[in-house]
Amino acid sequence: MEARRDVFQAIADPTRRAIIGMIARQPVNVNTIAEQFDVSRQAISLHLKVLSECGLLHIKQSGRERFCEAKLERLNEVHEWVAQYHKLWTGRMKALKDFIEQDEIPAPSKKNKRTTSKK
Repeated sequence: MEARRDVFQAIADPTRRAIIGMIARQPVNVNTIAEQFDVSRQAISLHLKVLSECGLLHIKQSGRERFCEAKLERLNEVHEWVAQYHKLWTGRMKALKDFIEQDEIPAPSKKNKRTTSKK
């Protein structure tokens, strides 16, 4: 059984993130990509395969050359996941800031304290 790949798996590796950065602006020849890294051509091919399986790039044949073209729509999934936590933590940090910046912090209520007398 083949493991299902997702966009989070694709961006987990720094080499794949660098490849995404290279092809985000324009399609790039596979050989040009491979020349940018100090790893084997086979390793780059594996990274390209993972990115392709995750739907982040498309490899297009043009004569004898293969070009990698970015398909970055799938990164919206990452953006949406991060955005929910950004919203949560922005709210928490604002509440903390407001608390710290209060002019006067109210003292705890003494109403519920029990008084005991010594006999």
